[in-house]
Formats: sequence, structure tokens, C-alpha cells
Amino acid sequence: LNCFVLPNGKPFYGGTYFTKAQWLNVLRNLSEIHQNDPEKVKSYSEELTKGIQQSELITTQEKSGSEINRDSIDQAVNKWKKGFDTEEGGPNRAPKFPMPSNYQFLLRYALLKNDREVLNHVHLTLNKMAFGGIYDQLHGGFSRYSTDMIWKVPHFEKMLYDNAQLVALYSEAYQHSKNNLYKQIVMDTLSFVEQEWLGSEGQFYSAYDADSDGEEGKYYVWNEIDLKELLKDDYELFSKYYEINSRGYWEHGNYILMRSENAAQVLGDFNLTQGELDKRINHCKEILKQEAKSRLKPGLDDKSITSWNAMMCNAFCKAYLSFGDEKHKALALRSIQFILKHLSTKEGELFRTFKNGTSKIDGFLEDYAFCIEALMNCYLVSRDEQYLNKAKELCELSLKKFHNPNSPFLYYTNNTSNALMTRITEISDNVIPASNSQMALNLFYLSKYFNKQDWAERAGKMLNSLSEEFVSYGPGYSNWGILALHLAYPFSEVAIVGKDVNEKFGALYKQGITNAIFALSERSSNLPLLKNRAMADKTPIYVCRNSTCLLPVETIEAALQQIETV
Repeated sequence: LNCFVLPNGKPFYGGTYFTKAQWLNVLRNLSEIHQNDPEKVKSYSEELTKGIQQSELITTQEKSGSEINRDSIDQAVNKWKKGFDTEEGGPNRAPKFPMPSNYQFLLRYALLKNDREVLNHVHLTLNKMAFGGIYDQLHGGFSRYSTDMIWKVPHFEKMLYDNAQLVALYSEAYQHSKNNLYKQIVMDTLSFVEQEWLGSEGQFYSAYDADSDGEEGKYYVWNEIDLKELLKDDYELFSKYYEINSRGYWEHGNYILMRSENAAQVLGDFNLTQGELDKRINHCKEILKQEAKSRLKPGLDDKSITSWNAMMCNAFCKAYLSFGDEKHKALALRSIQFILKHLSTKEGELFRTFKNGTSKIDGFLEDYAFCIEALMNCYLVSRDEQYLNKAKELCELSLKKFHNPNSPFLYYTNNTSNALMTRITEISDNVIPASNSQMALNLFYLSKYFNKQDWAERAGKMLNSLSEEFVSYGPGYSNWGILALHLAYPFSEVAIVGKDVNEKFGALYKQGITNAIFALSERSSNLPLLKNRAMADKTPIYVCRNSTCLLPVETIEAALQQIETV
């Protein structure tokens, strides 16, 4: 985004993706207008500023939207279904963005509603993305988006926030499908993140450029001559497995690696077992990875952004809870400690960025919202209530710093941002969910943990203010939709107390329960959900709704039965 502003900071012209010729023309024209008719530029700037301010008033004005219920959720999804690509997954248009919060909502909706059409669409999309060129088949990790309908040709830029959210999504989808492809995607993507984007102090870097050596995608694509020379006798197998054919061909003799969807045919053609195929393909990948080391890597954006780091912390938590790799737990806790140490002030406020040992820029609502989410998930992986208490503190701080007296929504910038021409409010979910939708979810979850009914009421008020927008265009409000599912379907509070808490929580979590929160402790606790729940030599499971609990049970089967009937 390029924006031209006057010395007072007010904008008068902006645009995106200018070619060199367009950019030179823009510079010349704006320079001439500003020199020859400065009053015209000033007048236009004033009108534009007024327009932006008026737009913000429309966005945040209090509305008495109707309460979102199961019928309105169904309406939103039924409209959404008309845009499904039933052949290649995702939306029936290009370019195709992964949009993780879209598929997290649709997955949970499908399971709660028992909607087979939606569930099939989610898994179709996840499989197609995993097989496509948007996924780096060699190194792991997803590119920004696909320029075509079949997830083939990506914009080769890789972003931390995309990969964080997709790891969380594939981890959750695995719970319901037990699809080993999803597990492989999670493991390989996190391996890529750890190797390429993990800094020495526990911070995660932001992105890789699309270009290297002056060409987009040059680092990632391969030609037949090089592949044959490098892989020798394994070339034929590799070319079938990774579509070195008309489907995978890109341009200038180069191919984008896309995984064949017909693994059974590959096994049959080469008379291999699955284990033998995996061994040979992994051998080929190692050869190409070594060769790739001689290539110039894409440019690294090595600043660390608080909200994006929190998202990746959350991803490592979700992966640990899904697959049990202790390394993922360690990296998640190291990440949250980095945020608390380097991206926080002594007063507990957050910074936005960190680079070369320096933290700067006041944190935005987005930074607080996703840090709160990460802290709640760090509590789940560690059972350390300090993380939960810190989440509560940050939530209280957010409500003060980003308060809008005329709206239930929170401003994106804090109350000391006086230099801005207007304070905006972010409410629609995009490639990153809206800061307000995530804060509404945080308020809802923390209301359950700390028995704060006013926070639950505020979350519901924020959601219902957008009822018309949600029904009209679900994909733009999918993170809000997750909150809608919590309110429209039975939501459980599950408390587990005792020496076997890890074992029982792990077993319950792996059942893929979508509409619940968990409170965990080995011993007695003052947390409202856990208080007076401990029993000597036992690890009871309490299933509650609105703080009213059923009789405690000790088996996973009995707890699941209560959750399903609450």
C-alpha cells in the first residue's frame, strides 16, 4: 500500500501494486499538482479525511442487531455454500486465499450440525491445498495464496501468520479425521518455521519474500534437466509423485512441485509398499534440499511482530496438544516467555515489534487479542495458572486502553494515539481474524474461567451487533461465527483435577471437542471452575454448563457422554 500524505499526516492519494511505469507517472502527476495547485490537494485531503471519519462512525455506531441463533447461522452457511468449489476446494474463484478462520468455523459447524456437505468441503479444501503448489512440498510451509483455481501457482511469499493459523487448523482437523497427511503438514511446516524463522531469543521472524535473485519463485521451482541429473534412477518415480508433467508445468521450462493425488497408482506402477515409497521420496527430497542450499534464498523479513508471534505460539500449543511432541510444547512456552520479556513494558503493556534487540511502537488491539489467546493455550499445555491470570490482566488492560464510549467494539489503536486523523475499528475477519472478533472470543472464554458474566454479556452484544453482516456474508465474519456456535449450541466447561490430569485431558482433547473449555490442575485450586473439586487419590472430571455441574465421573467415555447430553 502506497499512501501520499500532507505534512499534517492527512492523506490525499493512495494505491497498491503500481508497476514501475505507473509509479513514475503517479510521482510526476502528484508532484505537479502539489506544486501548481496546493489548495486543491489540501481541499481533497480534507474531504478524504472527513470521508474516512464518517465511515468509521458508520462502522462503530451501536446497532440493535437480532440475536444470532442456529437458524441465522444456517442462513449464513447456506449462502456460503453457493460459492464452494466442489472440485478443487476453497471458493469458486481465483485467486484463492487459504483463510484459515473460514475453515475452522466450517469444520466446527459441520460437526455440530452434522452437515456432511460442509464437512466434505472442508476436507476437500485441506487436501487440495496440501497437494498443491501453494504448499512448499520440499521445505514445508504455505505461500500467501494461489493465483489459480487449483492451488497450483502461488504468490511465493510466505507469511508467519498464514502458517501459524494453518498449523492450528490442520491440527484440529486431524482430531476428527485422523488423516496422516494433516499430521505430516503440521510437522513439516513447524520444522520449516523452527529452522528458518526462529530467532535466538525465542522470537519468530515475519516472512520470506516471493522473489530471490530478482525472480519470483526462483528458489522453489525445478526444471527436468536438473531433476534428472540430481535424482538419476529415482527421477521417474519422483516425476510421477510430484507431477513433473503438464499439470505441474509453470513457465520457462520450470515445474512447481505438486503432490500426486493418486498415491495408489504410483504404488502400483512401481510395485512399492507405502514404506518403500516414503523412503525413496524422502531420499529424493533430501537431495533437492541439499541442492537448494546453493540457491539464493528469498529475502527474510527478520522483524518480529507481537500478534504474529502469538499466533505461532498458539500453533505450537495446538500441535503439542494434538500430537504430543514435547519439543512443540517447549517452543510454545519459550515463545510466550519471549513476548512477556521483550515485547512487554514493566506495566504489562505490549509493544508491536522487535528487531535487533529493540522493541518499539505501542501494541495494537490485534497484539493484545492474540497474546491473550496464546496465554490461554499456554495454560492448557503447562497447567500453569499464571498464564491464565496474565490473560485476564491483558484483557482488563485492553478494555481500558482501547475503549470506545460509543460502541461495544474496541478501537484498533490505544487511547494515547492522538496523532492519528481517526481511530479505526476492525470488525470484519480477513486473512487474519478481526481484533474485535478475537477479543469477543477472549471475553467469552475468560468469563467462563473467572466467572465474569459481564464479559460474556459484552461478547454476546458485540456478536449480535453484526448479525446482519454475518448472515449476509459469512466468510467475512467467520471468527465471529465461532463465537456464534459457542452461544447457539451447548457449551461445556470441563474441569479435571488430580494426579492423572495430563492423561485424562490428553485423551479428551484428542476427541476433537469443539464447544468446550478445559480447566486443569493436579491439586486444589482457587480458579472458580476448579475450586473445591479435588478428591483424594482420584482424578474426577466435572462437566458443567453455565457453572452448573453434573456429578463427577472418572472415565473418558462417561465424560464424553455428559458433554454430548449437556
